[in-house]
Amino acid sequence: MYIIEGNIGAGKSTFLKLLQNKLPDAKVAMEPVNDWQKKVYGQSLLANFYQNPQRWAYSIETFAMICRVRDHLVNQQEKDAIFVERSIYSGHYCFSQNGYENGFMTVLEWNMYCKWFEFLIPDKCKPPLGFIYLSVDPEIAYQRIKKRNRLAEKKLTLAYLKQIHQKHEDFLIHKKNILLELKNVPVLQLDCNKEFENDKAVFEKHLAKIHDFVKSYPKQSFTHLAPRDCSIP
Repeated sequence: MYIIEGNIGAGKSTFLKLLQNKLPDAKVAMEPVNDWQKKVYGQSLLANFYQNPQRWAYSIETFAMICRVRDHLVNQQEKDAIFVERSIYSGHYCFSQNGYENGFMTVLEWNMYCKWFEFLIPDKCKPPLGFIYLSVDPEIAYQRIKKRNRLAEKKLTLAYLKQIHQKHEDFLIHKKNILLELKNVPVLQLDCNKEFENDKAVFEKHLAKIHDFVKSYPKQSFTHLAPRDCSIP
């Protein structure tokens, strides 16, 4: 399992769609953002969080962790290479931790969240074979978000994107305060400041680097996997 990481607006979903178009047999698992944007129990968690993070941070981060753990437990059973959009790790080290540091969660909520993380992740979820980090300057990510004009993202600020960018750098590049089992997981950093969706040459360069990165594990191959739904019964 290889995990595609990056800030909001880095182009993760687009990157995975292009990857699957280029390699039709590639297994791809998209992040279940639509489940957080559509109504869950009568609420749109993502929109609610952006509008009132102090009220909704604990709710969305706990729900997101449940979704990601469910997917991770299935994806880690795959014998073939699978590319997964975001992870339980960036959910914790980037978004949840940033939320707590900004006062979006109380000390009690943060401690409860961490207890769930400690219970669900270290002993049950196997580390990925590698992380593929789509690195983008926050200013460029912000412009892309404005361009795609998603309703749930109207309240996003450049200041917030800068915070999330730094959290990704600390997690993936500097490997600060992360699980010991993650410290030796290799990271492929791709500079995605240049537009790659409509520039074939740029994407081909990224694809070549991924081929070199993955071929270290010759027993794995590319086959198709449809994105999983992550709704709570």
